[in-house]
Amino acid sequence: MNTAPKVFSPWCLGASLYMPAHRLDLMDCANGEKLSDLRSMIFCTEDAVLHTEVDSSLRHLGLCLQGFRDTPQRFRFIRARNPEILARLLELPAIEKIDGFVLPKFNTDVFHAYFDQLQGSHFKVMPTLETRDVFDVGAMRELRQGLAQDGIFEQILMLRIGGNDLLNLLGIRRPRQMTLYETPLGHVIAQLVTTFKPYGFSLSAPVFEYLEDTTTLQKEIRLDLAHGLIGKTAIHPAQIALIEAMYGVEREEYEMALSLGKSSSPAVFRMHDAMCEVATHQQWGQDILNRWQCYGDRQSLALPAYTEMSV
Repeated sequence: MNTAPKVFSPWCLGASLYMPAHRLDLMDCANGEKLSDLRSMIFCTEDAVLHTEVDSSLRHLGLCLQGFRDTPQRFRFIRARNPEILARLLELPAIEKIDGFVLPKFNTDVFHAYFDQLQGSHFKVMPTLETRDVFDVGAMRELRQGLAQDGIFEQILMLRIGGNDLLNLLGIRRPRQMTLYETPLGHVIAQLVTTFKPYGFSLSAPVFEYLEDTTTLQKEIRLDLAHGLIGKTAIHPAQIALIEAMYGVEREEYEMALSLGKSSSPAVFRMHDAMCEVATHQQWGQDILNRWQCYGDRQSLALPAYTEMSV
């Protein structure tokens, strides 16, 4: 049995896939017998489960947990429906086999209800920013101060951006053949990045909900990366390979990142017809190297052709 500790880099999660906690093949997915290429999965007790199904979903999840095997390269999380459901989840036998929890509708109102239960545990946490507070810069700064506290900051793997919930608050839906950055959420995502990333928080990209439009999906992933977002939730297994192929690093970017980390490099140098400045580009370079470690060169990854998908 492999007992080596997992490396919790946000890039390692790749294209996370949500699945209902009552899914019959949940244990097979968790152990890699199904969806073997999946890097991370989130068992949902919230939106993917009806209110009348919550109790049976928790019983099913509890039984499956006991059959979970060690998976050094697969990450398994549970999206708790609310703080009360989190308390029930924490009481399940073998809950320690879960890597952590996604906390939906996260804001200062539920901050203590969640972290009073989780603080000091080994679980990694991914709060989801998807309430109307997201549109309030002051509220996000207040939330950041709470999350930056000692003992809490260390538990946070990344912050998730709930794109569809935020659009729902605006009463709109992303039009076909348009990226999120062409909707009112474009400036909201940029605002979240500038509010949280300078303070050491990683943020993930929202879902792309149209299965047939791989061209716009690729365009949106390029914009996700340009905004500094890490990882993108998939709505279907067929999206995973395409998303993760886009995370492959261009050879020129990799070579520049390597040079930025060398002690022998001058403070400013020219490479691949671009200015490279150690003082201002080194953090970018480290992020490129982290991506490369997980996904390799983009040139070596053939983008998968579209195949018909069924939900």
